[in-house]
Amino acid sequence: MAKKIRVLIVDDAALVRQLLTQVLNEDPDIEVVGAAIDPLMARDMIKRLNPDVLTLDVEMPRMDGVTFLANLMRLRPMPVVMVSTLTEKGADVTLRALELGAIDFISKPKLGGTYKLMDYAQEIIAKVKMASMVHVRALSEQDVAKIKAKKHGNPVVNMFKTTHKIVAMGSSTGGTEAVKLVLSQLPADFPGIVITQHIPEAFSRSFAERVNTFSALNVCQAEDGQQVLPGHAYIAPGHLHLEVVRNGARYLCRLHDGERVNHHKPSVDVLFDSVAKSAGRNALGVILTGMGNDGAKGLKRMLDAGAATIGQDEKSCVVWGMPKEAYKAGALQHVLGLKNIANKMTSLVRE
Repeated sequence: MAKKIRVLIVDDAALVRQLLTQVLNEDPDIEVVGAAIDPLMARDMIKRLNPDVLTLDVEMPRMDGVTFLANLMRLRPMPVVMVSTLTEKGADVTLRALELGAIDFISKPKLGGTYKLMDYAQEIIAKVKMASMVHVRALSEQDVAKIKAKKHGNPVVNMFKTTHKIVAMGSSTGGTEAVKLVLSQLPADFPGIVITQHIPEAFSRSFAERVNTFSALNVCQAEDGQQVLPGHAYIAPGHLHLEVVRNGARYLCRLHDGERVNHHKPSVDVLFDSVAKSAGRNALGVILTGMGNDGAKGLKRMLDAGAATIGQDEKSCVVWGMPKEAYKAGALQHVLGLKNIANKMTSLVRE
């Protein structure tokens, strides 16, 4: 008999603890071994119960979730799924938690109303199972100290050509940190980048603003009709598909509220398909960590149209799902560790 995934729930709201316990215990592969009302209680329960995965509330009394997470990742690293409110404040705190090593996040369950509990149950179960398979490395005190906002000088773009390269990037689980790392390593005069990251609507603008503080590029949430310029990166809003269209000598962002593709909106396949059509061999496609297969077919179409392609390798992925499917589809020219991707992107766009 397979060993069950042992989960500890940390949340100060009794109804949330009760609901998460009920939902997770209904899956035959998961066992909730305890529920703590705050981080101090959780600390003792972790020592006593030795859980495989932690679900951690962002805002709690006595110690907030991020402070607790920073200590946990230094002293007893383990897979953590953050439980966050879908607000601007909740987005900022959750993104900091991902920087500190949390595997993923999920919204607070909505109690009552028309909320689809079954959909929520499937999502939290999938994320707990995925988290249980991730090897978490310990953070040093130096690592924690480095997680601070840093902004380089903004690029000044005076001239550009239609024939400049354009880069399309897609990611999902683990992608917020992967995208941030790649963009932080790119030069200020890098070609325009369009990015689809699977992320809730309430988080995408905060995510773009946060990445902007780490990058020499100007990073923003994409707007409909916005021109794609060198030295800039455009991140899809969390509720709309992002496409790139050609308008004479310019590439433009197009946003639309279509049906979900591969269960996602925004979808990486939608972005990659549009870049294959609008840019062809002038494009570079990059697929990073993520669960599922979104982006694999679109990246293959980019490759067939003459674009160069890169995929993140299994060792450096939080979840080697999307890059794996792209590899199986024959869509990858280069498979690299996350820390080597920016250098390869830079060399490819200069060819």
